[in-house]
Amino acid sequence: MPDNARRFLALPLLAALLLTACGEEAPPPQMPTPEVTVVTLQEQPVRLTRELPGRTRAFLIAEVRPQVDGIVAEQLFTEGSLVEAGQALYQLDDDQYRAAYESAQASLARAKATLEVARLNAERTAELVKTNVISRQERENAVAALHQAQADVAVAEAAVQSSAVVLGYARIEAPISGRIGKSTVTRGALVTANQAAPLATVQQFDPIYVDLSQSSSELLQLREDLAAGRLTTTSDIPVTILLENGARYAHPGTFKFADVTVDPSTGSYALRVLVPNPDHLLLPGMYVRALITPAVVQDAVLAPQQGITRDPKGNATAMVVQPDGTVARRDVVVSRTIGDQWLVKEGLEAGDRVIIAGLQKIQPGMPVVVTEAGAETADGEPDEAAGAATPGGAAGDSTRADAGAR
Repeated sequence: MPDNARRFLALPLLAALLLTACGEEAPPPQMPTPEVTVVTLQEQPVRLTRELPGRTRAFLIAEVRPQVDGIVAEQLFTEGSLVEAGQALYQLDDDQYRAAYESAQASLARAKATLEVARLNAERTAELVKTNVISRQERENAVAALHQAQADVAVAEAAVQSSAVVLGYARIEAPISGRIGKSTVTRGALVTANQAAPLATVQQFDPIYVDLSQSSSELLQLREDLAAGRLTTTSDIPVTILLENGARYAHPGTFKFADVTVDPSTGSYALRVLVPNPDHLLLPGMYVRALITPAVVQDAVLAPQQGITRDPKGNATAMVVQPDGTVARRDVVVSRTIGDQWLVKEGLEAGDRVIIAGLQKIQPGMPVVVTEAGAETADGEPDEAAGAATPGGAAGDSTRADAGAR
C-alpha cells in the first residue's frame, strides 16, 4: 500500500484518539419529533339507545267457549285461518232451543189475542158507562183487564227475546277478528255452558305487543340523570325491533307504557311496545330485541375508541396534545359506546385533542407533530387513521350500551 493511502486511513483514527484523550464524546444523533394523528372533541346532542330483550304478545286474545249445553253438530272454520268478528265457528244441535223459541212465540200470539179482546171490551164499556147501562165498577174492571193483557204481551215478548238469545248461543261465533288456532273438540262432542276448556282460541296480532324487561337500577340511574339535567326525555320514544336472526324489523314500534311494579325475583320491570304487523311476520311468543331511546344528552362529548386505552387495572386513559404541543395522559370515565366512539362522562372536554394514531411512539411530556384526523398528509394522501373516528360521525346513531364500560 502506498504511503499516502496509509496516512489517509490513519487520520480518522488519530482524531478519535485525540478526542478520547481530551475526555470529550461525540454528540448523539438527533431523534425526529414523533408525528401523531388527533381528533378534536366537540359537544353534540346524542340519543342514548338501550337494547332490551322481549317477547311478542297478541294484541287481543279471545278463548271461544259455549254458553249453552249441546252436541257439536258442525265445525264451520278451518284451523289456522283468519276469521272475522261474528263469523260462525261451531253449530250445536239446537232442536231443543228452537222448540222453546217457537213455544215462546205461540205464547206471545195468545197474549196478543187476549189483549185485543180486552181492548175491545174497554172501548165498549167506555160508552156504556156514560149512559149508566153498566156500573162504574164494571168499567174499572174492563180497564184493569186491558192493562193486564198489555203486561202479558210484554212478558211474552221478553220470553221470545230470551229464547231467541239462547237459540243464538247454539251457533258459536268469533268474538274478535284474528287468526284461530286448533279446535279442541270435534263433531259429536258434548260441550257445556261456560266450561273451563276453550273450544278454540282467536288471537289478533296486527298490531302486536312486544313486552320488554329492563333493570330497575337502570331506571333509577335514568331518573337521576334526568333530575340532574344531564339528560332530556324524548317526547316520542322510537323503538326498533330486532328479530332472532339479528335482522331489523321493517316497521318501527311505539312505546305505550312502563309497568309500575318491579318483579322481586328478577329486579326488573316491564315495558310494552306496540308494533305494526301487517304481514304477520311476528307471531305471539317470539323472542325479539328492541332498541329503545328514552333520553338525549344535549352536550355529549364523544371520544374515538382508538384513543381510549385501559391500564392493567381496567381504568380508561387517553393521551391528549396540550396547547404547548406536548403529550399528556388523562384519566377518563366512559359510560357506553355510541357507534364507534365512547360517551365520555369525566376526564375529557370539548376542544381536547385526543391522539388516535402514533401512540406507540410517544410518552407524556414529549413534543409531537400534530395531524388532524381527516386532513391530508405531507404526500397529499388522506390520513388512513381518520376514517370513521371523526366525532360527528356517530351523533344520533346510537347503539347498545357496552356492558364493560364503567
